[in-house]
Amino acid sequence: MIKVEINAIGSIRENYLKDGIEEYKKRLQKFCDLTIREYKEIKIPDRASLAELEQIKKQESSLLLPTLKKEGYFLMTAILGKDMTSEQLAELLKNATHQGRNPICFFVGGSLGLSEEVYEKADEKISFSKMTFPHQLFRLILLEQIYRAFKIMNQEAYHK
Repeated sequence: MIKVEINAIGSIRENYLKDGIEEYKKRLQKFCDLTIREYKEIKIPDRASLAELEQIKKQESSLLLPTLKKEGYFLMTAILGKDMTSEQLAELLKNATHQGRNPICFFVGGSLGLSEEVYEKADEKISFSKMTFPHQLFRLILLEQIYRAFKIMNQEAYHK
């Protein structure tokens, strides 16, 4: 079975998002072995300097580095990443699977994003929109798009 990992900075606090995430985790069980790992988000002080913000981003991102030392296909979410349609994401996942690139690992930064050190290890940097989403909400959007990709890959109704 295909293994999919989501490695994300921060935890989900809102119950409505937790409910949506649980629903997509349940739906994805038929397609993949899904693991979601949450890493501690660092509180951003009011009026933090650019240097402080960069340091926080590096500290948060350093928590993800051990995951990047293993085998897998690494997809970093980034506003400036490659724009994709749902069909293109499905194709990307299908190709990674056919190449034996397992697990497929998604990385989601905190509100400051990911550090360059993490981005450098990406097989792909992908964007879900030019818009900015709260990172808690984005986790639900990511799971829905992974589910949609599997439905497309399996030529099952849902996509449209």
